[in-house]
Formats: sequence, structure tokens, C-alpha cells
Amino acid sequence: MARADFHLVNETDEVEQQFRSVMRRLAGGVSIITAGQGSEITGMTVTSLTSLSATPPRLLVSINRQASSFPLIERHRLFGVNILGSDQHGIAGRFSNGRLKGSQRFEGIEWSPGSSGVPLLSHSLARIECQVEEIIERHSHGIVVGSLLSFELSPRLSGLVYWNGQYIEIDRDSDLDLLAEVGIPLAHAR
Repeated sequence: MARADFHLVNETDEVEQQFRSVMRRLAGGVSIITAGQGSEITGMTVTSLTSLSATPPRLLVSINRQASSFPLIERHRLFGVNILGSDQHGIAGRFSNGRLKGSQRFEGIEWSPGSSGVPLLSHSLARIECQVEEIIERHSHGIVVGSLLSFELSPRLSGLVYWNGQYIEIDRDSDLDLLAEVGIPLAHAR
């Protein structure tokens, strides 16, 4: 068994780069956070979405305060969550493309405004509208706590995950087929 290399964090290390390397080992579901209303809309790809509470239903997402979405979320106190399916890595790349700004990210993509006016992407595994309950500012990011206003689920069960710097497709049906091909050894009866 190979021994893992352990490093103590100190001021002489390139801590930020090493921390990014560590966090790349954690797979994360891919979502697009959308914000704004009318012609002033934007969105960003995140893997920092997580459930906070089921009772009451709350989620949280960590957003860099320099991101174009952050001031719109702060101002309107609303945001959309679009959980991406396995076939949507192109959209994930589009919403993380630094050359595209604001409404440019939505060009050529099906979307519609939710009941609150926040943009929601069509064909997502789940679309959620949230009202901001609280923003906790820490270091470079804002931890945004969202209260669910509405949600819509797709019947599809194929997800998109970001791991070790790349998008990985998770498809329930094809993954079950792969497991069946490999087979699970059964204990032989004696």
C-alpha cells in the first residue's frame, strides 16, 4: 500500500495552490447559479452547492464576491439553481468561460424566467428558485443561504460531476449496465 505524503501548512508553502490540489480530489455536483432579472442577467458554474437543512428547506452556495453574479444576488436577494445533467458539460463550460459576460452566457441556450424573474435553464435535472435568507461574507467569498421558493424536477437520472479538473458523466442506466457486465462474484454454495 502506497504511503500518502503529508504536508504541514506553513507560511513558506504555496498554500493556495496546494489547497486547490487537495480539493480537486473531492468530486462535486455541477450546477449553474443564475441571477438578475430582465436584461441584466448572468450565471456561473459552481460545485459548491450543498443542502443545509430539509426542515425548513434551505441550501447554501459559496460564491466569489468578485464574480458578476454576486452583486446581482445581493441586490435582488434572489437566485436560481440549475443542477446539470450528464449531457450538459458544454453549458457548464460556457458559464465558466471568463470571456463571456452577463447575458452572453445565455445566448443559444434554452431558458425562461421563473416566477420571481430569475433565469432558469431548461433541461436541467432540477431547477430551483431561492430567496436569499442570509449572506455570510468570509475571505474572498460569500456564503449564500437560500430559502426555496419553487423547484422543478426532471425525470432524468443522469448527473454531471466535476472531479480532478474534468467533468465526469454519471448515468444511472449506463452505470448499471457496466456493473452488470463486470458482474459481482457470488459466493459458491458448498
